[in-house]
Amino acid sequence: MRLYITIIFFVFFLAIAFIFGSQNEQLLSLNYLVARTEISVAMAVSLFTSIGFILGLLFSLLWRLTRAVRRRKGLSAQKAS
Repeated sequence: MRLYITIIFFVFFLAIAFIFGSQNEQLLSLNYLVARTEISVAMAVSLFTSIGFILGLLFSLLWRLTRAVRRRKGLSAQKAS
């Protein structure tokens, strides 16, 4: 059930981000360390929303992995005793 609620919230916020981006056709100027580019607001919203989702997913997976490793270490220490 928790997974379904999370997916619904994600789709809802993603839809809001894309609607907001599609309403703004202005160009943004992005300055990187070595380059500069101009992209539309819709593309910027899509890009940064996707990057945020991927980073959140990676941190979540990393947290679960470290939690699983700690749990295994605790179980192996209990078996050795």
